[in-house]
Amino acid sequence: MNRQEKLLDGINLSSSVIAEIGALCNPLLTKAEADIRYIDYADAETLRRHYSHNALIDPEKIVETDAIWGKQTLLEALNQRVDFIVASHVIEHVPDLIAWLSELYSALTEQGQVRLAIPDRRFTFDFLRRETELSDVLTAYITSPRVPQPHAIFDYYLNATPVDHLAAWRGEVNEDTLQRPRNYEAAMDKAKDIIANGNYHDAHCWVFTPKSFATLLEQLGALGLISFECDCFNDTEPDTIEFFVALRPSKDVAAIVESWQKMAKTVRLDVSVPLSEIDARSSNRPTMEKIIENRNEIALSQERQISDALLAEVAELRQSLQCAQEEITQLRHSRSWTLTRPLRALSTTLRSLKG
Repeated sequence: MNRQEKLLDGINLSSSVIAEIGALCNPLLTKAEADIRYIDYADAETLRRHYSHNALIDPEKIVETDAIWGKQTLLEALNQRVDFIVASHVIEHVPDLIAWLSELYSALTEQGQVRLAIPDRRFTFDFLRRETELSDVLTAYITSPRVPQPHAIFDYYLNATPVDHLAAWRGEVNEDTLQRPRNYEAAMDKAKDIIANGNYHDAHCWVFTPKSFATLLEQLGALGLISFECDCFNDTEPDTIEFFVALRPSKDVAAIVESWQKMAKTVRLDVSVPLSEIDARSSNRPTMEKIIENRNEIALSQERQISDALLAEVAELRQSLQCAQEEITQLRHSRSWTLTRPLRALSTTLRSLKG
């Protein structure tokens, strides 16, 4: 499947109401193809001015905004619930991940879904950055930021660097081959502006791989902070930079956790192995659980070897002790021991007198 098919798989375009976030000049679907609403943080004219000097975006092709999402909640902006919400390379930009997912949930119909295309850190300019952890997301959740925060700005501007994703797939990219950008002054200016004025400066607030994304959502699900199960997952394919996830609304915490655990188990850990050679259901698949199991078995084997060696040494010491005790017993019952008893008594008396 191509990327559009992965994002739209199973959607009935003739009967579904769809919302696309951040379509800009490259919408997944046109108005002629589906009943679709385009969502962004500003109207089209503002977006055209903002991107007028961006070589990657054609301002003239930016679609008209149907719903402005910012001060209002998503449901308020749409003024209706929708069957599907599609977001390509958007989730990594949102300042408050938990609140963002909560608003998506509120704007969906009961049987609705969210379809996400997410950049994979290992093949993008986020290569040198640390993957997002639960503590990062919880910090944003309790502070409720509406714009990217200074720590995200610093991490982004000081560590994001161009990466040849094809070279990354060949295993030719590492910290030694990449040079960190020298954007300290720019990062400091932006961070100060955020604190002083609350202005928006774009950055990847969150950094994911398929494995880390699944693990993070499993943790959020277990804490009752998200209401989405993983309905479908398409791993990052060779020579590409993104993976795809479909989220289904759910209030069943156990089912939510289990679905993200299932995704984590099907993630391909060794990116050098072609997808065609991997069967996610194979017992030979190098899942993290299998790796841990193998390591535990090795550790247990080593512990058993050490234990067996110690037991053998203890048995040998016990044998030596038993032999020594038998020799002492034989000596004490011997004729020489009896004859030398007075001399031993005299020696003991002399030692006590000297003391």
